[in-house]
Amino acid sequence: MARLPLLGRLTSRDYLALVVGGFLVFFETILTFVIALLPKSVIQWFYDRSRNLFHFLVGPPLPKSDEQHITERIRRAEDFQRLCEIFGYEHEEHVVLTKDGYLLGLHRLPAKKGERRSHFGTSTGKPVVYLHHGLLMNSEVWVCLTNPERSLAFTLVELGFDVWLGNNRGNKYSKKSIHHNPNSTKFWDYSIDDFAWHDIPDSISYILSVTKEPSLSYVGFSQGTAQAFAALSIHPPLNEKINVFIALAPAMSPAGLAASVVDSLMKASPTLLFLIFGRKSIMSSVPAWQSLLYPPVFSAAITSSLRWLFNWHSHNISPLQKLAAFPHLYSYASVKSVVHWFQIMRNAKFQMYDDDVQRVMHIRRAARPSGVTAYAPARFPTRNIISPIVLLYGDQDSLVDINVMLHELPKHSVVARRLHGYEHLDVIWGANIHKDVIPHVVEALRQYCVKPERTESEAKMTNGVSSDYEEYTGTTTPADTISVYDL
Repeated sequence: MARLPLLGRLTSRDYLALVVGGFLVFFETILTFVIALLPKSVIQWFYDRSRNLFHFLVGPPLPKSDEQHITERIRRAEDFQRLCEIFGYEHEEHVVLTKDGYLLGLHRLPAKKGERRSHFGTSTGKPVVYLHHGLLMNSEVWVCLTNPERSLAFTLVELGFDVWLGNNRGNKYSKKSIHHNPNSTKFWDYSIDDFAWHDIPDSISYILSVTKEPSLSYVGFSQGTAQAFAALSIHPPLNEKINVFIALAPAMSPAGLAASVVDSLMKASPTLLFLIFGRKSIMSSVPAWQSLLYPPVFSAAITSSLRWLFNWHSHNISPLQKLAAFPHLYSYASVKSVVHWFQIMRNAKFQMYDDDVQRVMHIRRAARPSGVTAYAPARFPTRNIISPIVLLYGDQDSLVDINVMLHELPKHSVVARRLHGYEHLDVIWGANIHKDVIPHVVEALRQYCVKPERTESEAKMTNGVSSDYEEYTGTTTPADTISVYDL
């Protein structure tokens, strides 16, 4: 009898989860299709009912404070431009054509609030910083904070940096290709490999060509760090273009998910995600649900999902920050890129995408007498990275195993700082990141960027608060520095 790929690798509990999960995804697909056909009046009716139910359970709404009004404006902001306008910043939009034909949207914050420029799309003479988002995100995650002094992007602008924000292929600002239509499966046939081979190096080359700078500083969050680890490891010349790589909540080879059923199921056969979600974008129904649910209900649903999947409790992110940021959390990404992550988790290796996974991978296999396998997916050679690396990670982040990560990085150029009590999303949206995170970023930028004397010592924010980073020593934050030589 022919061997079934799943037989013997899944328990009865896993099979039950697969059937139930498949049914729920099918139900969601049908519901999303129905929602797309509904008139706005019907959608508004569902929205009003969810609002009434919420207030029936928790009490009537109270008068809004100034911060709540800002939160509401951020929540309703339709794009990056509107978010910047809330705090008085002008931005530029740029488009990068990758070598394989994808058009990526870049956002730029070249000037402080109130600083006027006569020529757009040219060099500012300032040190350049590039920010890159995480999985299922876009550039909006850096500018949707309820207080501008907690926004890394706005703070760096006020300190005199030329700030650029990238976007992955397929997301809200990069959903176009000169070869494939976004409605085709070929458009979504990309993984972390493609981010590393094309998106990151092509974006950086474009930015340096515009700014006329010899190098830039890279700040990544979550998957944005993984993309940089991969790109720097396979493009030796790229190391000359990145003077420092600052990794916020760095991701390389996570142990897995807190939801044991999902974790075991996806590790058993990562390509099951193709069976469940298809071969285009993953969880594309999120915007539809967002339009139906009252914001506090939507926020509670996201918070519960994060707790179930990752055991993140989000205590460091205020309720108002969640209301403001969660509508900007999701953006389109390929199912294949998520499959790639489960392959990495399954093998506990930061590897390239494995096209041969179904034939060669086995969870429960007998030990081989020789201990030799017939096939090994290519790893990203991260120990070859030359650019200095600064890791800022939370000790409550379930996706970061700092010891495993440091073992795969070069010892001569890495500094790791532990953030006590921080989870994954806390590093970009936490209530105290202006005290606990941003000073470490500024310190590293000043140490490695080109001509740091061009920057300011004080950031005067749009809310009237001034933050002095000149005398910062790191002693006021809950961070510990780890030397790789001690591990």
